[in-house]
Amino acid sequence: MTDAADSDEELARRAAAGNRAAFGALVRRHKEAIFAFVRRYIGQRDDALDVVQETFLAAWLAIGRYDYKRPFLPWLRTIGLNKCRDFGRRQKVRRLLLIAKAAEPEADHFMPLDQTTDGGEAARLLRLDAAIAALPAFYKEAFLLTAVSGLSHLEAASILKTTSKAVEMRVRRARRKLAESMQSHEAEG
Repeated sequence: MTDAADSDEELARRAAAGNRAAFGALVRRHKEAIFAFVRRYIGQRDDALDVVQETFLAAWLAIGRYDYKRPFLPWLRTIGLNKCRDFGRRQKVRRLLLIAKAAEPEADHFMPLDQTTDGGEAARLLRLDAAIAALPAFYKEAFLLTAVSGLSHLEAASILKTTSKAVEMRVRRARRKLAESMQSHEAEG
């Protein structure tokens, strides 16, 4: 049995010893934060759910290598970030295959469905999520770790293996790109 007062590190220690209930407590404790991060990175809810599952599976498989002297959530976020990157690479390959298939003379051509909505706040949030998902990974990662997950520039720099100044610059540019994207969409609509 796990106690809600147990630290992440204690639960991870028990999970590494094979205690599935301890790992389940870690999942329950952090699934919303990881989902929020992944959802904004990926842009699609269903795909994000898959990536979150991959994240926790990878964490379970790697729990024996977790360093108990370090906070658990940044370790878990790093795994989530890597799974997002993996997903992005798989999507690029799929797009290339679809483009190649579409170029074939006998291919069935189709038009994508119009994703516009009524223009309300929900539609604006969907556009913002899409704009975040469309950011280059270089900017998106820093933006999501700081602005969405609430990490400091220094904490994000540790995960991204860069300097806090570089994270600050990436976040500033991400915000600028998001503002431009939202303004151009509003000018079109």
